[in-house]
Amino acid sequence: MTGATTNESTWAPLMTAPATLTAENRKRLFAALYADLHQLAERQLRRNAGVALSPTTLLHETYLGVCRGAAEFPDRSRFLAYASRVMRSLIIDCARQRRAEKRGGGFHFTQLQEEQVDQQCAPGIETGQLEQLSDALDELAQVDPALAELVDLRYFCGFSITEIAALRSVSPRSVERDWQKARTALYGALSDAPP
Repeated sequence: MTGATTNESTWAPLMTAPATLTAENRKRLFAALYADLHQLAERQLRRNAGVALSPTTLLHETYLGVCRGAAEFPDRSRFLAYASRVMRSLIIDCARQRRAEKRGGGFHFTQLQEEQVDQQCAPGIETGQLEQLSDALDELAQVDPALAELVDLRYFCGFSITEIAALRSVSPRSVERDWQKARTALYGALSDAPP
């Protein structure tokens, strides 16, 4: 994240031994990255207009999801990507609940175009599109978890190519190649999705 507000010395020691990441360490890690996570929640809600959640509510619900999970976080990028997936799931659940309340009122699926998958910000994305993207991303995670994590970092967390390269300790060109592979895989999955 540009202008990251956390100090590495605060959260880095909590990630040195992921196998011993206790509930207390998860709480401290979450507290250390709170400002970054709040920005991430704001970005997620801006992208998904119409979701009846505040950034703070989304962040606190994410905290509960992270504390319940059994995932390990060897570095900051994996923690933020995991938190992003939890936020995405919460937003999708909220959108599904809203759709269920409308009792089906003319709901239909539409396909995402490649440009939409590539956008950093997609204000007002429809519930059906969001669900399709989530399903396609889950399928990608089964085939290539690193590409799915890249999509979470780039699309949902809003990291730039350069920031992701720094987080992963690889060149920006490597990230660009992986980003192109991920976009192609998602575009193919979304093109095959039923209308």
